[in-house]
Amino acid sequence: MAACCVSGLVSQAHAACPQDVAWPEPDWAVEPLGQSAAQTAFEDYLFTLVGADEDRLGVRTDGVVVVHRGRIIYERYARGYAQHKRHLTWSVSKSIHNALVGVAVMRGDLGVEDSVCDYYPVDADACDMTVDDLLSFGSGYDWNEGYEDDPYYLSSVIAMLYGVGSRDMARFVAGHELAYEPGTVYRYSSGDSVLLSAVLEGALPESLRASHPWEFLFDPIGMDSAVFERDQAGTFVGSSYAYTTPRDMARLGYLFLRDGCWEGQQLLPEGWVAFSTAPNPAFLSERSFEWARDDDASAGRHWWINAPIPELMIDSRWPSAPPDTYAALGHWGQTIFVIPSEDLVVVRTADDRETGAFDKDRYLGLALGLAAEDLP
Repeated sequence: MAACCVSGLVSQAHAACPQDVAWPEPDWAVEPLGQSAAQTAFEDYLFTLVGADEDRLGVRTDGVVVVHRGRIIYERYARGYAQHKRHLTWSVSKSIHNALVGVAVMRGDLGVEDSVCDYYPVDADACDMTVDDLLSFGSGYDWNEGYEDDPYYLSSVIAMLYGVGSRDMARFVAGHELAYEPGTVYRYSSGDSVLLSAVLEGALPESLRASHPWEFLFDPIGMDSAVFERDQAGTFVGSSYAYTTPRDMARLGYLFLRDGCWEGQQLLPEGWVAFSTAPNPAFLSERSFEWARDDDASAGRHWWINAPIPELMIDSRWPSAPPDTYAALGHWGQTIFVIPSEDLVVVRTADDRETGAFDKDRYLGLALGLAAEDLP
């Protein structure tokens, strides 16, 4: 592992789990705050619709859950959503998949420095590509991550999810040409995430390939609502197609907030959270400068981070939040923000179609103001 050795992570599996924190078992404790100016400001920003619903303008929140010190202090739903209704998480699926890889590393199924070729048949010139390169969006493939604002015929991700690549997505990804040496350049790619899914499944015993998201993660942390779609080849679409509720999204955030522990058991290798939320080498490469400075660039390993990166002249992306903030982010406003210094997890599901309408920094500032009302 680039930051620390895999064997060390596995051998220290039970070293650091906290014993004096609240756990959402069997469900979250709910201690709602009283109405306050901070709560009014939070709700006015998130739940004030603009124009007709069919116009899809402005901030379009479907659900919010705020967990402070292990209890839900705020929860609200809108636009037909409710506590038990699943929501498509889009690229939050990538952070879920990071956790699945972490569990597999813990079990010894694979290592992050292993070649992709050990577990999935890519072209020979791609065998220098490692599991960590895929976690870091550093495969080197010539990939276009354009969405609905770009011409569909140029978009690799649209072709993968909805077009010629949709039957066997990993094979479609592996059919791309290498534009860069693996591990040397960061380019955000849902293709890397899907290929990572196939690599992970190739590393597992056949008996676990269809069930590992539940056995590794969803069942142990109580994400009972979780659904993960597969393509026709049977590969989980680790880039995009996990569905779950905001309360269960908060469980994933809480697992990372507690450094990979759940009820006294270390589910992720010790050090995995720090490894996942630190800038990766591909991102820090001078050749990545153009893509790394994008507002939504993912400097971590399938996680987005707020820490400034002076090497690339990147300030905190969300200056209203502490530098230790990190996030799982998905298309159209899906978010899990984890703020360790505030013992806080903030989850939102949404349908934000208007570019730039939702301001993550403003949202975080308001959420922190709300949490400040929760006195010890």
